[in-house]
Formats: sequence, C-alpha cells, structure tokens
Amino acid sequence: MASTIVSQEIWESSLAQRLDKPQNWKEVTDVIYTDKQTMVLPYISAANEPAVQTAFMANAAARNTLSNVIAPGVVTMATETLQIVSMEYVSEYVDYADQVQSNYTKDAQIGNLLGKKIGERLEAIVLAEAANRTNFGDTGGGVLGLASTQITIGPNNVDDYWRGIIEQIYTANGFNLYRENGAFTVWRPADWTHVTAYMQANGFSVADAALKNGATIGIDYAGMYHYVSTGHTANHLFSGVRKITKLGLLTGGAMPFGSVRKVDDPASSTAGHLSGSNFYSRLDYGFKTQTNVAGLVFDGNVA
Repeated sequence: MASTIVSQEIWESSLAQRLDKPQNWKEVTDVIYTDKQTMVLPYISAANEPAVQTAFMANAAARNTLSNVIAPGVVTMATETLQIVSMEYVSEYVDYADQVQSNYTKDAQIGNLLGKKIGERLEAIVLAEAANRTNFGDTGGGVLGLASTQITIGPNNVDDYWRGIIEQIYTANGFNLYRENGAFTVWRPADWTHVTAYMQANGFSVADAALKNGATIGIDYAGMYHYVSTGHTANHLFSGVRKITKLGLLTGGAMPFGSVRKVDDPASSTAGHLSGSNFYSRLDYGFKTQTNVAGLVFDGNVA
C-alpha cells in the first residue's frame, strides 16, 4: 500500500482545483434518508382500482326499486420494498509525517474529497438503472417512441426527443405527477451542445440569455428540466418525471451517509499496523422504481 503525497513547499499556496463531475441525483430522484433497512411501498395498480358502475339507474323511476343495491367495491393493494443493502466505500491512507508536512492532507480537505467521490458514485448508480425503466428510442424512420433502437441525437431532433418523452408521460396517464414534479432529461455533454443551440435559436428572453451566457444547467425549458452529466452508462440517457424513483440512503448510527471516519494506526495487510491514518466514507444505499410509475421514467437509447 502506498499513497503519492505532495509535500508543502514554501512557494506553494494552494492545491490545484479539482475537476468535479456534475451531480444531479438529488434533483431527479426522491431521496429518502432513513435508518431502516427495508421500506414498504404500498400502491394500488390501475387494474385493481374500483370500477365506476355505469348505467346504475337508467331513469328516475328506478330510484325507489329494491334492486338498486350498491355493492361494496373491492380494492387490492400491492406492496413493493426498497431495501438498503448495497454498500460501497472510498478511503485514503495518509502517513503521520505527511499529515504534518503537507497542508493538502488535513482532515477537512480529505473529507471534502471523499464526500465528492461518494456523490459522483451515486450519480453513476442512478444513471445506470436503465433496466428498471421504459425503453425510449427510434420506432422506425426516425419517429421517436417506446422502442429500444438507438437514436442519434443531433440539432434536428434534440427537441423531438424531449417532446416525445412528454408525449409518453401523457400517454401513460402521468399528467398529474408531471404537473406536480416536472419532467427532466439528464443529457451527455455532446447532447447538451445541441440543447444549447436550440435554446439560442428559439424564444426571446431565454434565447437572449442563452446567447449571452450559454444554457443554464437545470433550466426549465419547453416543459422539461435539462441537466447534464458525465456519469452515464454508454448509450443511455435518463428521462421522465422528476422525483418518482426512490433512492434510499442510510443515515443515523455510527456511520451515517455523508460522514467520514478517521482510523489511526490501521492494521497492516501483512502484520502489525501502519503508522498513519486511514480516512474513509461508506455508502449504504438502495434504489427502487415502483411498478406503477415505471412507465413515467425512461431509458433513452442513444448512439
């Protein structure tokens, strides 16, 4: 085990700025912080909702007949669970001498770095959940809809993509959730270029702002929030209604989400112990897209 440490020099005043990756997971998922392992998520599927009894009384004369009995409606509730059972971690070992000689190995700097690494990992986890979403792609001849054939995002169809997503939300009867939470797409940087160009060419105040400053990440434009990330799984975008997929994070106890532990003199992998400190942060998480809303989140199949 060996870490590469840059020691403080007299002329050195600050560490080079780290290239932080974009993080949108808090914006697009329903984040649940809990100290429980299992969360039960009950719901009533459309097939098990009570039905409206039509033509119950055909006319006024039928009102006082004994046959007009209102039968009890039967509702069947289903349950799914979100389990926080997956664990990952990130750690950094620093020798005691390096802790003294380098200002870049102080507890605050290390904790800040480990926290950012955990956040970036969560971004990748959320974006990688393609199998639990509804396929959205090319249905044939460049027509976008529920298909797995890849789309090539370009200046002539980038707006077709987000309009197609909104159309499918409507088709799946997700209008109320869409109105409450909004829709979103997490784009790749190359796609974001086309989104920016579209915003610069269309509208008035938004176009002026986009021409002056570029498109703003997270902007609500044309019925959709637009984000950008570098954490995508290859050939996949994440789109749909915001904050309906659930991300569970373990909090509370000795190692809650976001905390950093410092262990002095950690055990060696061979014998004895190391003369330094090991800093680490762990991530206990679970992810769930419920069946009743799976038709409102989409795996964009893109080339």
